[in-house]
Amino acid sequence: MWAALGWAPAASRSIAPPEGTSELVAKAVSGSHVLTVNGYSQTKGVVYGDFITAATFAAAGHRWSILYYPNGNSYDNSDCISLYLKIDPSTCGPDVVKARFRFSLLGENGEPVPGYSKSSEFFATMIEKRGIDRFIKSFTLELSGCIIDDCFSVRCDITVLKVIHKDKGVAAERFVVVPPSNIDKDLGHLLSSGKGADITFVVDGETFAAHRNILVARSPVFMAEFFSPMKEKAAECVRIDDMEARVFEALLHFVYTDSLPEIDQGAAMVMAQHLLVAADRYSLERLKLICEDKLCNYIDTTTVGTILTLAEQHGRHGLKKACFQFLMSGNNLNAAIGTDAFDHLTNSCPSVLKELLAK
Repeated sequence: MWAALGWAPAASRSIAPPEGTSELVAKAVSGSHVLTVNGYSQTKGVVYGDFITAATFAAAGHRWSILYYPNGNSYDNSDCISLYLKIDPSTCGPDVVKARFRFSLLGENGEPVPGYSKSSEFFATMIEKRGIDRFIKSFTLELSGCIIDDCFSVRCDITVLKVIHKDKGVAAERFVVVPPSNIDKDLGHLLSSGKGADITFVVDGETFAAHRNILVARSPVFMAEFFSPMKEKAAECVRIDDMEARVFEALLHFVYTDSLPEIDQGAAMVMAQHLLVAADRYSLERLKLICEDKLCNYIDTTTVGTILTLAEQHGRHGLKKACFQFLMSGNNLNAAIGTDAFDHLTNSCPSVLKELLAK
C-alpha cells in the first residue's frame, strides 16, 4: 500500500542530505577605559544639559569617547552626573555595531565601588550616543570618599557583539577590512597643493587658491556668486573684506574636509566666534552648529555677554538658550551685569535683556 501511494516506511526509505547548512556564531569582544575627572569642583560650573567630551580611546575593536555631564543631561537630572558613550563612526565602516557598556565608580584602591555601577542593554549604534542619565547623585559622590584631591575616576567596560556566519562549514568571516573613507584627506591635499585651482581669494593681504566646483557644491552663497550674473562669475580673483586671513583659511579647510583644522587652545573661543560669523555669511549650516556647540563650552560670567550677543545676531537659538540657562543659575546674572560685554549686549540687543528678565 505504501508503495502504491509513492511512500516508503521511515525505516526503509533513504533521506536525501540537506542542500546546505549554516551556523551563526556570536563572539564577544571586550575592552575597558578609565576616565579621571581632574578638577571636579570646576566642572560643577557647567550648566545642566551641557557636557565635556573626554579624549577618544580604543576599546573592543573601535574608538569611543565619553561625554561627561557634571550637572545632568537635563533639568530633571540636574542633581546627578550623567555619563554617555559615543562611538567614532569612522571605525564602524558600513556596519552597525552592537554593543553594551558598564560605568563603574572607582574607589581609592582603583576598584569599582559596590553599588555604584550601572550597565546598558545591548544596543545597535553607529553615530548616536547612549548613556546613563542618573549615574550618581552629586551629593552622594561628594560624600562617597571617592573624590581625592578634587579628582574621581570612572571605569567604562565595553562589550561588542561580533557575529560570524558559517555556510557549509566555511566561515563567512571576512579577512579584508574596508578602511573608512579618506575623501576628506584627499580633498584637503588638493586644497593645500593648489593643483587645478581656478579661483584665487585675497583676504586681509593673503591669497588662497581654491576650486570653484567644490565651493559651489558646499555653499549656496558661492553657488549664487559664481553661477549668476554677478561680477565674480568670470573673475579669477575675488577680494573678501571684513574677515581675517586665518578665519578664511579655517573656513576653506572645513569646506574641503568637513572638519576644522588644529587650533591653538588659547585662541579657540575667539576663532569659534569669528567662524560662526563666517559660516553664517556663506550659509554653512553644519559649521554654524559646530561653532555653536564649541561656544557653549566657553560660557562664563566674563564671556556670556559677548556670546549671547553673537547668538542673537546670527539666530543661534541653542547657544542663546545655553546662555540663558547659565544666567538664570545661581548668582551668575549679577556677576555678568558688571562686565563690559554685558553693557554691549544691553546696548546692541535690548530685546534680549527684556526676554531674559521676563524668564
